[in-house]
Amino acid sequence: MIDKILTHKQIQHKIKRIAYQIYEANVDETELIIAGIDGGGLSFAKKIKSVLEKITQADIVLCKVSMNKKNPLESGVTTSLNESEYQNKSIVLIDDVLNSGTTLIYGVHHFLKTPLKQLKTAVLVNRNHKKYPVKADYKGISLSTSLNEHIKVEFKAKNDLVYLA
Repeated sequence: MIDKILTHKQIQHKIKRIAYQIYEANVDETELIIAGIDGGGLSFAKKIKSVLEKITQADIVLCKVSMNKKNPLESGVTTSLNESEYQNKSIVLIDDVLNSGTTLIYGVHHFLKTPLKQLKTAVLVNRNHKKYPVKADYKGISLSTSLNEHIKVEFKAKNDLVYLA
C-alpha cells in the first residue's frame, strides 16, 4: 500500500515556494551556490536552481555534494566545486528528506570549514526524527512519522512523487 504524501503538482508548488524564499533571503547576491547532496538532494537542487534562474539575475551555481550516507566519516564529504569557488559566498545545502540529520550535519560541517557569507539548508520533507541539532531553514513539508515508516521521494519527468512506504 502506497500512501501518497505529495503529488507532482504539490511538489512543483513547494519547489517554487522554496526558490522564492531562497531568493528573498539572497536578493542582493550576485552569485548563489546551490549545493545538492548526491541522489535525491541533487535532483531537488536542480529543480530549485531552474526556478531561481527564472526569478533572479544572480549567477546560480550548482554544486554536487558527495558522501557515503550510511557512514559519512568513512569517506568524508567531497564537492564538485573547489573550496575557493564557494569561499565567502552564500550557500544553500539541499537534500530531499531530513531524517536523522546525519547527512545534512556532515554536509554543513564540510562547508563550515571555509569562511562563508551565509549557509542555509533546504529539504523537501522534514521528518522530525533528528539525532543531530540540525534544522532545515526551508522545507516543503514537515511530518511526524514513526521510525518504522520510510519516506520515498521519486523525481521523474512530470511525475514527481513523495510517498510513505
